Amino acid sequence: MAIIPFIINWLNVKRINQIELFKKYPFETQLETLYQLLAKAALTEWGRKFSYSSITSIREYQSRFPVQTYEDIIPYVERLRKGETNLLWPGEIRWFAKSSGTTSTKSKFIPMSCEALEDCHYRAAKDILAIYTMQRPGTRIFSGKSLTLGGSHKMNSFSNASLYGDLSAILIENAPFWVEIIRTPKQKIALLEDFEEKLELITKSTINENVTNISGVPSWYLVLIKQILAYTGKSNLLDVWPNLEVFFHGGISFAPYREQYKKLINGDQMNYMETYNASEGFFGIQDDPGRSDMLLMLDYGIFYEFIPADKIDSDSPPVYTIGEVKKGVNYAIIISTNGGLWRYMMGDTIVFTCLNPHRLKISGRTKHFINVFGEEVIIDNADKAIESACKATGAVIAEYTAGPVFMNISSKGSHEWIIEFEKEPADFGKFIESLDNSLKSVNSDYEAKRYKDLNLVIPVVRSVPAGTFNKWLKANNKFGGQNKVPRLSNSREYIEDLYVIAGIRNA
Repeated sequence: MAIIPFIINWLNVKRINQIELFKKYPFETQLETLYQLLAKAALTEWGRKFSYSSITSIREYQSRFPVQTYEDIIPYVERLRKGETNLLWPGEIRWFAKSSGTTSTKSKFIPMSCEALEDCHYRAAKDILAIYTMQRPGTRIFSGKSLTLGGSHKMNSFSNASLYGDLSAILIENAPFWVEIIRTPKQKIALLEDFEEKLELITKSTINENVTNISGVPSWYLVLIKQILAYTGKSNLLDVWPNLEVFFHGGISFAPYREQYKKLINGDQMNYMETYNASEGFFGIQDDPGRSDMLLMLDYGIFYEFIPADKIDSDSPPVYTIGEVKKGVNYAIIISTNGGLWRYMMGDTIVFTCLNPHRLKISGRTKHFINVFGEEVIIDNADKAIESACKATGAVIAEYTAGPVFMNISSKGSHEWIIEFEKEPADFGKFIESLDNSLKSVNSDYEAKRYKDLNLVIPVVRSVPAGTFNKWLKANNKFGGQNKVPRLSNSREYIEDLYVIAGIRNA
């Protein structure tokens, strides 16, 4: 056994035992987590408002206030960003993780407390290494460097009291000093705001490094890998980094990219380990390489509740704890966290694949969406973009749907819109440009992915004959009543069906 993994395993024996403990006692772990959160926040403005100090049960906690959305906490977030303290969580909140917005906001700014950083995100990073090393005691990842493709950060426009940026950038900025020794590229490059410049400098500064592991979002990494291969004239990333052995990936589904990675990183030594993290917290780790699901991490300072996804819009939806969930049910996740989010609906949906221990798969979002590339386009974004494009070109639309065009070895990703016009646009090119620009204006994640065509290129728009969507509804026994055309999808299922009905060939 290699000496470094052996030492890592020895140091992590206690932590592995803790993980085994919460796997064995999930409800008890979660109950303890809730009481710890309530005690910590009892003297905050929120804690006093809802009398946290008097809560003695989960049901009592749930009865104090309803499930929250980002819109509900915006007033608190704005006050925090201006420098107020002890509102949702004790002390000062200096960092805010910026992510895609909701129906009324372009971007969300999620509070990041010191506890959220240390006890959730950084603890998860250590757990990933501990679990991976335990799985593969002969690993050589510690003999080289880790490459993390992160975001950027800049000063908050409200005041100098707070900073915001991508979650990955916040984690890089606040990491312990010793991390800089084992990471590449240097922090100065990793936090550059100009992504095109960042890619160029990462390429030049890392091709001669001994990179043994990479971590980040699959779609962004494809852009970097292709650039590195083009720059070096290689066709296999292992010819650049021969000791590369694992990709820790998360943020979006890896499924559409798996075959491309096999071609670009062609070797039996390569491993892939999925993680489930977001600006709001870190939730899951693929702890068994023989399974495709992830272990729900129950002791990161997050208390979980679950609502059946098909009951979200009901007047009084049932809410379940970890001890009450069932396999195979699509649940919306509700979280209370050590960052000051209380009964907060993230928008993600999951399905439990195992209850002993609790393992899950991400099933999607609570609403129709496109999030193949991390762009998180929701129906409200799409409706606003369509309206803007119609106003700009005089077009009138009967129906539409949109889905992804997946990346491949030689082409970048995009969105494809199938539109049935009542009145065609006067200028089709202008319609597409307006649609694209409007999406950028209402969705910061889409705007980032479209930056200089590095990840997403301009959308494809196809016009179909009148009556196409009604034919599709009839063919699927959804004509009339309460049935609606699905506006957005994370797959090409609807688009391919409409191709057949519209007689589109070789699209």
